[in-house]
Amino acid sequence: MDSSGSAQRLEVVVAGDEGSARLDRVLAAHLTDLSRSRLKALILAGAVSLKDAAIRDPAYHVTSGDTITIDVPEAAPPEPKGEDIALDIVFEDDDIVVLNKPKGLVVHPAAGHETGTLVNALIAHCGGSLSGIGGVRRPGIVHRLDKDTTGLMVVAKNDLAHASLTAQFADHGRTGAMRRGYMAFAWGLPGRHRGTVDAPIDRHPYAREKMAVRQGGREAVTHWELLESFAGRDGKPIASLLACELETGRTHQIRVHLAHIGHPLMGDAVYGPHFKTKANHLGPESQATLATLGRQALHAYLLVLEHPRTGELLHWEAPLPKDLLLLQGALKAAL
Repeated sequence: MDSSGSAQRLEVVVAGDEGSARLDRVLAAHLTDLSRSRLKALILAGAVSLKDAAIRDPAYHVTSGDTITIDVPEAAPPEPKGEDIALDIVFEDDDIVVLNKPKGLVVHPAAGHETGTLVNALIAHCGGSLSGIGGVRRPGIVHRLDKDTTGLMVVAKNDLAHASLTAQFADHGRTGAMRRGYMAFAWGLPGRHRGTVDAPIDRHPYAREKMAVRQGGREAVTHWELLESFAGRDGKPIASLLACELETGRTHQIRVHLAHIGHPLMGDAVYGPHFKTKANHLGPESQATLATLGRQALHAYLLVLEHPRTGELLHWEAPLPKDLLLLQGALKAAL
């Protein structure tokens, strides 16, 4: 029997030689991968049926030739446990934690990443004080950064903070003070110094792990400003450093929007793979630095919000991490 944890429908045909006519014992003889306690729980839950009628009595007597159907539900994911993972905390009080997330850290447990996540680290750091509104898999989490995006995140330590932060993120500075700013190294040079991408985002129609600009998708607005431009070996502009601010918070929003306007993030294998040949126009140091980057060149450098309890306006900035500073230096050196 497959023990992957996914939902299954099993069938058992009673042979009559199982040594007992009791339903639970007959099933135990055939389904050796399921414990007797698990089988009993399935019977009591009404997941075992005969002729389309649920049998809830483990002692029910079956007869030779009966076909028994067992619906085994998908196994519930385990609750995350605390893990001793170092956190770069820039602010903490009784209500919130603000941290500078490193690259490679997944925010909450999901398929393929059951351990080693930010949630595991927060459980160890905060104990039981995290807000439970997000559920056991996402305690305290009010927003996410992609696994390989670095920078500032805020976490709620109680339900009051969770409710306030959720409302602020939903508003995204339209009527309140919240601001979220990102540094983005993008291919090419935009034709103006600042602009806004207002384009709805939804799941990609074919590649389900990707997002895409799609008619009828959810509203998505990104404001960008050119901070710096970089030339390639031929002296022509080849890349830019953009400051982006979000007015909405869609999955992969900056990555999708910049690719949509023809300036995908450097190092983004998902939304900018057709720009790989651009690297040939970089200087050798820039090529080598980009090759070792191993991620999209995106950093959440700015976070402004109102404290959920006091209403005080709080402002944090996180400098570029070492790998993006190296990329910036290499791109400048090519000038």
